[in-house]
Amino acid sequence: MSHIPLGYRIENGKAVIDESAAERIKILFQSYLTGDSLAAAAKKAGIDSFHAGIGKMLQNARYLGDGYYPAIIDPDTFVAVRAERIKRAEKFGRVRKPKEKAEAVFPAAFRIREATQQFDDPFEQAEYAYSLIETEVQLNGSKQECHRDSGKEARSQK
Repeated sequence: MSHIPLGYRIENGKAVIDESAAERIKILFQSYLTGDSLAAAAKKAGIDSFHAGIGKMLQNARYLGDGYYPAIIDPDTFVAVRAERIKRAEKFGRVRKPKEKAEAVFPAAFRIREATQQFDDPFEQAEYAYSLIETEVQLNGSKQECHRDSGKEARSQK
């Protein structure tokens, strides 16, 4: 079994409400809803924890009750705290929006133009050979050719 949340204790293999700790959880939720910060609400409730730990307490759905844990917080309070956390996060610019993924474009075909020059240096010859490669890619349903000119790509619509 994992960690037992604050507000509960185990008796005879079952979770029961620890009345004094449960009262501190209720105070934490109410204080946060009245505008206190996480740290101030925890201090009022007499809970000594880190900022992240307090935030996790406010998000812990076990306080609503489930098959094992009895309810300490009513659903309306829990939903109101969740909405308040989102509102405060948006107010302070702490909401991360997912980045749009760039679509990868893969060549559909390769062609090579006929070589007209010969170099003694193998590196120059290889550079020249690579400059002759042309690729054809599909972008938004239209074909585009990519030519390599002196190491730079130039695109032309087909």
